[in-house]
Amino acid sequence: MIDDLLNPAHLPDETKGVSLVQTHISFVIIADQFVYKIKKPVDFGFLDFTTLEKRRYYCNQEIKLNRRLSQDLYLDVLPIVHNGAHYRMGGGEGRIVEYAVKMKRLPDEMLMKSVFLRGGLREVHLRRIAEVIARFHRTTRTSPEIDAFGSPEAFKVNTDENFSQTEKYIGMTMRKHDFDELKRWTSSFYTSARNALMTRVKDERIRDCHGDLHMEHICLSENLPIFDCIEFNDRFRYTDTLNDFAFLLMDLEYHGGKKQSSMLWDFYREFAHEGQVESILTFYKVYRAYVRGKVTSFQIDDEHIEADKKEEAIHTARKYFQLARSYIE
Repeated sequence: MIDDLLNPAHLPDETKGVSLVQTHISFVIIADQFVYKIKKPVDFGFLDFTTLEKRRYYCNQEIKLNRRLSQDLYLDVLPIVHNGAHYRMGGGEGRIVEYAVKMKRLPDEMLMKSVFLRGGLREVHLRRIAEVIARFHRTTRTSPEIDAFGSPEAFKVNTDENFSQTEKYIGMTMRKHDFDELKRWTSSFYTSARNALMTRVKDERIRDCHGDLHMEHICLSENLPIFDCIEFNDRFRYTDTLNDFAFLLMDLEYHGGKKQSSMLWDFYREFAHEGQVESILTFYKVYRAYVRGKVTSFQIDDEHIEADKKEEAIHTARKYFQLARSYIE
């Protein structure tokens, strides 16, 4: 199917060039003006895309949720049909075998990560990013159901899942000593910071957030679209706004932008009216770095990913786990 869809003739819009990018959960087909995202039929426990109906549902959820921060970017859910000989996206004769989310293509050079890596990320950018995200965090949905995800017991489900799912990668992408220390430190934090975490709930800081807020999901174009939020599991979106923002700060620090991260945090703290929450922020940075190490490690087991990409994934995952450890030292 993917081979067929890399033929421009089998796509719904005219394009000269087509390329493919993979994540652990998606095939992303990149054309000249549009991007088409197809969900892999995988089950990682925290997400389940194993049936066509589930993948269709989560395609629609992806559009609905992402329009909160990128109104004009997400366009449609398109069927992929098979006529017995070929696969084609956008309908026509044949049986529907898959669905794809259609998005406008953003200029790669304007993504926050690209701007940062070429040395162009300025104070004006950081202030604007902080302001937009703080406004979103103030206005996005909250409720007693969402509040429940902010308790230490509820959030511990996430960290327990992380340690359970990464134990198999000890000796490959992380050292056993780091695994043991991070697990011990995380467990002790829930006890020492219980009151502080419950205060976050009381102050209505648990919201329906973005869930995957890193530099590749922010475009520094005119309307500052922020895209690719978590659609597949409410547990990852219903979270502390500080946890949501910690991902972006961690991502900057992973890429060597400690100065920019500090400046971005200062702006966000001002706009979001945050107090002295550095210990909780550190906890969430550890969590976010660990999650990135985990999902990057998953690529090692993906049969669709080439051997050299798997080696690259091992190297990347190690760096994330080392960053997580560095935060607690």
